[in-house]
This record gives sequence, structure tokens and C-alpha cells, in this order.
Amino acid sequence: MYYVYIITNKTNNVLYVGMTNDIGRRMNEHKNDVIDGFSKRYHTHKLVYFEEYNRPIEAIEREKQLKGYVRAKKIALINGLNSTWEDLSESFI
Repeated sequence: MYYVYIITNKTNNVLYVGMTNDIGRRMNEHKNDVIDGFSKRYHTHKLVYFEEYNRPIEAIEREKQLKGYVRAKKIALINGLNSTWEDLSESFI
């Protein structure tokens, strides 16, 4: 399974879009600031949105599409799945 996801920080004002084949491992990396970069710098530790794909190419294409979305469109996606912006990572870690 492949995942496209959106994570945010504790105040929900930063959004990060990513893709992985192991969302539990990847969320653990985000939460523990293991990898240098945007996510570590802005402490984006909360999974607020994800989609599942069977093929990596589908996930890669969707990730690129979401990264091109304006912030308002990303927020609409999150609100459609998770209107309270709860951390959805607990079921994966």
C-alpha cells in the first residue's frame, strides 16, 4: 500500500504533503524529527489527511497534484475527511 498524506504542526498553520509506502514508519520519523528538512524545521507531527493507493505511480502523481494545490484547497480536503483536525497517526504507529 502507498500513502499520500498531509501533516501539520500543533497550531495547524503549516501544511506538509508527502508520500510513503509505510505510513507508520514515516509518521514516527516525522514525530521524532529524524530527517532534516521542512517537516523537522516546522515540527509537522500531526497526520490530518491521507489517501491510500495500490500502485506507487498513482501515489506519486497524487502527491504532485496535492503539492500544487493552493492552501485553501488542501484545507478543504482535510475538512472533508477530518473536520476536527485530529491526529490520525495513532492507528498506524
